[in-house]
Amino acid sequence: MLLPRVLTALVGIPLMLYLVHAGGVAYGLLVVAISTLCCYEYALMLRLGGRPIQFVPTVALGAALAACAALGGPLPLALAGGTALIVLFELFSPVHSLDRVALTLFGALFAGWMPAHLALIRDLRPHGEALAFLTFAAVWTMDTAAYAAGRGFGRHSLAPVLSPKKTWEGAVAGFIAAVGVSLLFQKFMLHDAATPLQAVVIGVIIGTMGQLSDIAKSIVKRDVGVKDSGALLPGHGGVFDRFDSYILCAPAVYYALTLK
Repeated sequence: MLLPRVLTALVGIPLMLYLVHAGGVAYGLLVVAISTLCCYEYALMLRLGGRPIQFVPTVALGAALAACAALGGPLPLALAGGTALIVLFELFSPVHSLDRVALTLFGALFAGWMPAHLALIRDLRPHGEALAFLTFAAVWTMDTAAYAAGRGFGRHSLAPVLSPKKTWEGAVAGFIAAVGVSLLFQKFMLHDAATPLQAVVIGVIIGTMGQLSDIAKSIVKRDVGVKDSGALLPGHGGVFDRFDSYILCAPAVYYALTLK
């Protein structure tokens, strides 16, 4: 599986870097596409696992929320209107299910709205491009370091029930890698925008929330009994698998940068 994984990265990473640099509508559409596919894979996993889900409303509301973040739009209207439609759908359904309402709304928020904060980070002025690059680079390096360390000398399980292959040794390596990348960006791209201490804080947030985000997504996979969310990205599984680290990480980074 190594070759498909490398080939996918060789195509996907340059494309991602180009769109982050381009910004604007092109990058916004990419983020909306990522969130929409995450919602689709989330809904598909639940359906295959026999869990109640409003499939189309999950994807539609998740995409609408992501579009509000990435392209601009009335977020309160989208959230209120989407929630109302989901409740009305259940109201007129032959079999009423509160679980179906809850899992539908959760999916739209968790898989749609949360990763869409990647677009909000890119929109921060005047350093949004560098901050978006930092976020992507730190997460990629964190994931790689955690995987390599876990495979090489991981001995102590981090989350034996939710993610048996993750180890504390891998988590520490990933954490250190995220902080290191953040410090490198501060030195070479953000030296006028952030102090080394602020860079460490951002690295700590990414190194912590990125790995917790990955484990949080595993709750969904374990609950429905699947290994991968999809097969769209050869060697990487689904889009939800590839971008799971950003679900909690992207909002945490964005609000840490904007809340004073």
